[in-house]
Amino acid sequence: MDTKTTGIVAYLTWIGLLIAFLAGDKEGAKFHINQALVIFLFQIAGGIVTVIPVVGWIVGGAWSIFMLVCWIMGLIAAVQEEEKEVPLIGKIHIIK
Repeated sequence: MDTKTTGIVAYLTWIGLLIAFLAGDKEGAKFHINQALVIFLFQIAGGIVTVIPVVGWIVGGAWSIFMLVCWIMGLIAAVQEEEKEVPLIGKIHIIK
C-alpha cells in the first residue's frame, strides 16, 4: 500500500490500524498510524469511564463525541495527505 492508502486504512477500526501497521508503508504513514492509535486508545479509555454511573455516562458521552470529531479530522487529513494533529491528544507520540 502507498502512503495515502496506509494513512486512510489506519483510521478504519482497530483491524485497519493493525493492517496499516503490519502491511502498509509504515515509514511514510507513521504520523497517521500514530494518530489513529492514540485516538483508538483514548476511545477505549472513554469507554471505561462510562462504567461509572451518571457522571461517567455524561463525561464518557461527551468524550465519545470529541473522539468522533478527532477521528473525522484525522481521516480527512489522511485523505488530503496532510499531517495535522488532532486537538488535545495529537501531541502524544506512541510510535517513534
